[in-house]
Amino acid sequence: METDNAIMAIALIFAGASILSTIFIYFKQPVILAYIAWGAIAGPWGLGLIKSAEKIEKISHFGVILLMFLLGLHLPPNKLWNLFKTSSIVTITTSAVFALFSAIILILFKFPVLDAIIAGSALMFSSTVISLKLCPTITLHQQHQGDLMTSILLFQDIIAVILILILTGSGGENGAALGTLLLITKIVLFFTLALLCVKFVLLKLFMKYDVIQEYIFLMSIGWCLLCAQLAHAIGLSHEIGAFIGGVSIANAPVSLFIAEELKPLREFFLILFFFAIGAQFDFFALQPVILPAIIVAVSLCVIKPYAFKFGLLKTKEPEKTANSVGLRLGQCSEFALLLSYAALASGKIVQNTAYFIQLTTIITFVVSTYVVVFKLHTPISATKKMRQN
Repeated sequence: METDNAIMAIALIFAGASILSTIFIYFKQPVILAYIAWGAIAGPWGLGLIKSAEKIEKISHFGVILLMFLLGLHLPPNKLWNLFKTSSIVTITTSAVFALFSAIILILFKFPVLDAIIAGSALMFSSTVISLKLCPTITLHQQHQGDLMTSILLFQDIIAVILILILTGSGGENGAALGTLLLITKIVLFFTLALLCVKFVLLKLFMKYDVIQEYIFLMSIGWCLLCAQLAHAIGLSHEIGAFIGGVSIANAPVSLFIAEELKPLREFFLILFFFAIGAQFDFFALQPVILPAIIVAVSLCVIKPYAFKFGLLKTKEPEKTANSVGLRLGQCSEFALLLSYAALASGKIVQNTAYFIQLTTIITFVVSTYVVVFKLHTPISATKKMRQN
């Protein structure tokens, strides 16, 4: 993307998003939907003001990386381990239920069995970006509910990475099993090395130069991106690497300062992320899968909150917490889009199945956002009484 074109594209995205957001807020609608809607209007399949949604999506991915890094900053290792022990069973069982349900519906709609299984697996996760973006800061970073959501989402991300590894691998069942074991080993080793690096290098630098705010900001961004890229280089995801980078410095005295400094930068790139989602919509190509997508999407938006609530109640979580977490995790994940791309590229699914996964995911984004905005406290709630940051 040339410099002039890049500046024009960014100007179009933010100017249009600002105008449409004003309209959405006036009519008490979720502002995230304004970003997605503007993407659909201005993108290649709409007015064509933005010619390449893929380039915007790649740039916007930085916002998701920052989001995961900031979450890690609020979860020290000992706290994260305790949460994993609580959430792992709930995450695995609910994911299996969602995948099985979606696969059965698709088989009834005459989708190929393998396509149905892959699509069901892609749709079993919840969106890290949507669920956490709609969570008030005080809930996300200072309450047990936010920690619980983060642990479930991170565990789902690990499962998603394993599935992508299986879809893109060619070693058969034994190769997939070995790849999964290798993936877990990589995570443990990467986490250990990150902690050692922070203890013997990063913390000493933070303590020595903590009065220079620009330096702390620069080092934080550098550490975040370094962890993300190193994780990607060894076969993990950028998100997992960024999260591990955040957890590794969560005990540092400057962790809260870093979190506050990076929030505006995160918001900038997340707006690009949601715009890119809308810009990739080709409504004409989606027509053959509209009916099954609507049925599965609406069903998942109903089933997911109740399944999470039931599972969390079984782990002795308070009913209020279980209900809130269930509602906030009631959508599909951006990982579904990545899984559909990986499966399509490797020839595991046909084009219509990929379109189905994408459309279903977007519908759940919309439905779930409306439910959360009108039922729970969020930074963009429909009423002033429920609005909380």
